[in-house]
Amino acid sequence: MRLRLALVLMAAFGAQQWCAAQDAASPELTPDLTPALTDEAATQPAPPAPAPAPRDTGIYWKGWKQVGPNVLRDQKQVWLFPVSVARGHHLKPTLALIGVTAGLIAVDKYSASYFHRTQSFDGFNRTFSSRKTALATEIIPAALYVAGLVRKDTYSQETFFLAARAVISSEILTTVMKDIDRRSVPANGDFSDTWFNKRQGSYIRGVGSFPSGHTIAAFAVATVYADRYPNPRWHRWLAFGLAGVVGFSRVSLLSHYASDVFAGAALGYVIARYVVLRPR
Repeated sequence: MRLRLALVLMAAFGAQQWCAAQDAASPELTPDLTPALTDEAATQPAPPAPAPAPRDTGIYWKGWKQVGPNVLRDQKQVWLFPVSVARGHHLKPTLALIGVTAGLIAVDKYSASYFHRTQSFDGFNRTFSSRKTALATEIIPAALYVAGLVRKDTYSQETFFLAARAVISSEILTTVMKDIDRRSVPANGDFSDTWFNKRQGSYIRGVGSFPSGHTIAAFAVATVYADRYPNPRWHRWLAFGLAGVVGFSRVSLLSHYASDVFAGAALGYVIARYVVLRPR
């Protein structure tokens, strides 16, 4: 397609040059159609030349420079969201998400005890380990970004920065929530009292397990790419399917409860869709 377009443009350019040469060679065949200028029009000053357009420094530098300020604006929206709910905005979906999360918390001990007993997912867990799913969430968008650089596709590069912004904004919220709830992980086998009792861990990464950091990052990335590349439709299925696999692996690995994963998926989607992408 690009080759044909280039050939057409070359042919048009060659025809234009040939016609110009013919006109220059035969001036007598070209009538003078230019009207004579009046003295008043001839003395008028020429309009000023337009200012040169600013030099485009590229999506790479503009993207990285915009991440920090945009994340700060995102955090303002995230932490002021409870005020918006208190005023009656987004009340129904918020209550629905809270209700589903509370229901999952009530049955967490049953689902966790099942994965604690079974060995049916050993192969799955080796394939989708914590390290591998974390790397995949980072490598796939990075590879798409590099491909966008090679193709000089600014839309693809901008999508990468939006995904990075969504992940950073989501993980900041996740870290604060984990440091507050300090929920223990189900791997220790004690499902009776899981809240506010975990002491070991990094406050930078988050001490507790609620919500799942792997899941919130995976769904933030999936939401951005599914929204920016909706066609063909299988793009959305692939993006959210991979994010769903990451979330399920957190439960089967006994790294998180089902409620941790659901909360992470919901928050990752909401922050990416309604905080990062909605202003655009």
